[in-house]
Amino acid sequence: MSAAVVDTPLDWDDLLRTWRELEVPEGWRPEVTIEGIRMSPPPGGQHNLIAALVHRQLSPSVPAGGDVFQTLAVSVPVVGGIYIPDLCVVQREHVPHGAEPVPAEHVQLTVEITSAGNANHDRTRKKWAYAHGGIAWYLLIDPHDPEGPTVTAFTEPREGVYRRACRVPFGEKITVEVPFDLVLQTDEF
Repeated sequence: MSAAVVDTPLDWDDLLRTWRELEVPEGWRPEVTIEGIRMSPPPGGQHNLIAALVHRQLSPSVPAGGDVFQTLAVSVPVVGGIYIPDLCVVQREHVPHGAEPVPAEHVQLTVEITSAGNANHDRTRKKWAYAHGGIAWYLLIDPHDPEGPTVTAFTEPREGVYRRACRVPFGEKITVEVPFDLVLQTDEF
C-alpha cells in the first residue's frame, strides 16, 4: 500500500478545516503531517485480520469507560498533525460527536499495523508524533520489519521521544501494562 503526499503551506486551523472537508473514497484515510496531507488506501486482508485479533484481545483490558476504536482520528497540534491509527483506546467521554479528531492527550494507546507502502511512516513519523502527543502506549505491529515480523511496545513518552521499547518477534507474547494489564498473544499474526 502506498500513500500520496500533497504539499501545503496552510496553518493548523486551515489544515484542520481542510481535513474536515476532504471528500475521500470510502475506506481511504486522510492524515495531516508536517509534509502535507497524506492519503492511505484501505488496508488489505492480513492487515485487517491482525487488527481484529488485537481488538479482540485488547477489549476486555480497556479501563472502565473506555473503548477500542478503529480509524478514529487523533490530533497532535504540537506537531501540526492529524493521524489515523489502526486502533486506539480512548475514554468514551472524550470521543468527539462530529468529524473532529480526538486530541492526543485523551488517547491511552495507539496501534499501527504496517503495510509494505507505509511501514517507514509508522516506524518513524507516527512514533515521533504520538510521543510528542504524550500517548502513553504505542504498539507497532510490523509484519514488514527487515529483521522479521515484530511487535514493539513504545512507552514513557517525554520531550517527543519514547524512552522505553520492548520488541518481540511474531509468535512471542508482549505485555501491555497499566492500565491495561494485558499479555498480547502474537502467535496468530
